[in-house]
Amino acid sequence: MTVPSPAEAAEPVEPAPAPPPRRTFGLAAATALVMGNIIGGGIFALPATVAPYGTVSLLAFVVLSVGAVALALLFGSLARRSPVTGGLYVYPRDAFGEFAGFLSAWSYWTMCWVSIAALAVAVVGYVDVLIPLHGNHVLQAVVAMAALWLPAAANFAGTRWVGTVQVVSTVLKFVPLLLLATIGLFFVDTDNFGPFNASGQSVSGALAASAALLLYSFLGVESAAVSAGEVRDPERTVARASVLGTLASALVYILGTVAVFGLVPHSRLVDSGAPFADAVNALTGSSWGGTAVALVAVVSITGCLNGWILMAAQMPYAAARDGLFPAPFARVGKGGVPGFGVWACAVLGTLLIALNYTAGPDTTFRVLVLITTFTGCVPYLLSAAAQLYWLARGTRDRVRPAGLVRDLSVAVLSFGFSFWLIAGAGYAAVYQGVLFLFAGIPVYVWLRGRKDKAEATDKAEAAA
Repeated sequence: MTVPSPAEAAEPVEPAPAPPPRRTFGLAAATALVMGNIIGGGIFALPATVAPYGTVSLLAFVVLSVGAVALALLFGSLARRSPVTGGLYVYPRDAFGEFAGFLSAWSYWTMCWVSIAALAVAVVGYVDVLIPLHGNHVLQAVVAMAALWLPAAANFAGTRWVGTVQVVSTVLKFVPLLLLATIGLFFVDTDNFGPFNASGQSVSGALAASAALLLYSFLGVESAAVSAGEVRDPERTVARASVLGTLASALVYILGTVAVFGLVPHSRLVDSGAPFADAVNALTGSSWGGTAVALVAVVSITGCLNGWILMAAQMPYAAARDGLFPAPFARVGKGGVPGFGVWACAVLGTLLIALNYTAGPDTTFRVLVLITTFTGCVPYLLSAAAQLYWLARGTRDRVRPAGLVRDLSVAVLSFGFSFWLIAGAGYAAVYQGVLFLFAGIPVYVWLRGRKDKAEATDKAEAAA
């Protein structure tokens, strides 16, 4: 057998042929998937989180929104080239080879199932407002597991159900948030905003510090690209859904934060545990804001879980088709969803939830959640690098000459934004995240070795 030279081994690989996709997501469902995955439960605490920095944090939101839109455009452009399920795994694989694709898939997959567990745990606090759980850890664990397995059941039912649930849940959470963000603007008191820079440091320092807290508000912008194989007319729809979903989410984030800043006095907002509830109470003059916000938050997080479970199944599905993830991940059920992938993320998430309610405060669960701030951004960086590779290579059938300047600008901005996201995660997250990422290398070595052995056997049998 001829051993390939290093140069040949580094050549980009061509995508493996995909099975006929089930195109069940139209523009509305794909946009809802993006919005639903971006807007989770964190939005309900964001205004209080950044209030100590002053209204400079609104400027940080604008900067982040620009970066997120650049990523949306990047994924839309890459989806035109490879309109298949797996997105952020497929792009690095095509450009740099299977190892880069595996690292991207491994990183994204670990981020997904750990984030799913964290989101399910976040539901408990809002359910406790509606139905007091009295600090009972058993009841809290049951609620968290129910919040995880109900969206998982929708995924088992198929992509059509996932799209329906995503549209309904997105409307149910988007409408009330947008109503507060718009109606609330008419009752804003400018005296409530407080100083532009309340941090005591330079404006640039306050901008960077507040941005660091908001960096991951836009995770999920890639959702339509990851599910491109289930999207109708993905060459056009993925880009449109990514941009529309990102812009709509940014609109809710920015207007909602402005409304809360203007309705709740700054001195009170800094210490608020439920800023949106305080804003609703200030707007209505009553005390039912907490209940209303809790209901919207439960719907918001449930819809977010519905979309993220689908993402957690589809990324390893694409890698498994290439022999770079265990074979069961490549199995697709009647509804078009990789059922084993759903089971895997649900079971792993359940184990983390159990760990969260049985271990002490400094648990492995908390460490893993910190790591996701790094692992979620690695596929962004690799995808931006893949686009830069195709542009530098100048392959005419892959990059349209007329759009070269635009594509190059988007790719450079996306790469810089992704790099900034990783840097903003902090030393601990980057250090632990790199270790967790490299822990996947033995998995790659084993699977790649088995794949090459099988291919060699097939060739030998064919030659005989």
